[in-house]
Amino acid sequence: MAASRKVATFRMPPLPTVGELIKLYNLRAEKHLSQNFLLDLRLTDKIVRQAGSLKDAHVCEVGPGPGGLTRSILNAGAADLLVVEKDSRFIPGLKILSEAAPGKLRIVHGDILSYRMDRGFPESISKPWEDEAPNLHIIGNLPFNVSTPLIIKWLESIANRTGPFSFGRTRLTLTFQKEVAERLTASTRSKQRCRLSIMAQYLCTVHNCFTIPGRAFVPKPKVDVGVVHFTPLVQPQIQQPFKLVEKVVRNVFQFRRKHCHKGVEKLFPEACRLELTQEIMQKADVDPVTRPAELTIPQIRALADAYAQLCSREPGLLSYEHREELRLKHLARNKSPALGTLTDTPSIITQSAPRPS
Repeated sequence: MAASRKVATFRMPPLPTVGELIKLYNLRAEKHLSQNFLLDLRLTDKIVRQAGSLKDAHVCEVGPGPGGLTRSILNAGAADLLVVEKDSRFIPGLKILSEAAPGKLRIVHGDILSYRMDRGFPESISKPWEDEAPNLHIIGNLPFNVSTPLIIKWLESIANRTGPFSFGRTRLTLTFQKEVAERLTASTRSKQRCRLSIMAQYLCTVHNCFTIPGRAFVPKPKVDVGVVHFTPLVQPQIQQPFKLVEKVVRNVFQFRRKHCHKGVEKLFPEACRLELTQEIMQKADVDPVTRPAELTIPQIRALADAYAQLCSREPGLLSYEHREELRLKHLARNKSPALGTLTDTPSIITQSAPRPS
């Protein structure tokens, strides 16, 4: 009889606990950096399980800190773990983990907001966008102060298939404040439905996995934490450039409690605001008195498509920003009389749009 084959499982050798490393290097969570340590390895293991199988996977961990989540990722079978840590205080502890897992853990001392992750992994792991996701995962217990700008940055990279998404539909498993996690996954008509809901869901399947109570962290934050998993869609639900979609969604949701036409109006200069608002609402077949949170993604898509048509017809419309118009008016009102008074803000549209028939 053939001898049965044993499957080798990597386990970290005996090491100081995360708590012991914190004491050894006198590490303290910095409040101004929104740092909160998760020391319970049962919870870090649970976070890692939400990513799916990590056997022989390539993983980028964002902000590993003292390395609790790092240990769970290595123990889950990752073959190549790249950690990006901005705070130099954590580097010595991470080097101890690297020595305990030779060839498996790489450390980058840098800022994830500027780090070129597309240069951190071999091209050989790439998968065509339409195929299955590559064996590459992004995992992180994110500081609260960076979580929202970071996910917006990655959503734009998903739309453009750049950065970590140049390898294919790279999956993400990340922590957020519970309220942000609820916004990311909020359904139509939900009280939490907002700009972030649309931007995430038109590009990804988004799943709110579970909630970690604040008391599990050191120091204890004032809020609970949600774990969210993202899988980029093969085809985004809106086929327009990311910045155009973001502009439409941002304006629609700036008056969440009012009718959606109030926000749509701010897409257009004052000189032609009413005419173009009427036209875009008619083209999109959206009821102007719908509340922003009631809009479905197909309705947002219709608004974005209609706005794109107007932008192609009206040069400069895409670059128009209502807040910039208000700023210029404010400067005009406060300009010194000795320098003259500005009376009108230059319009970016030279001719009024024709009235819809």
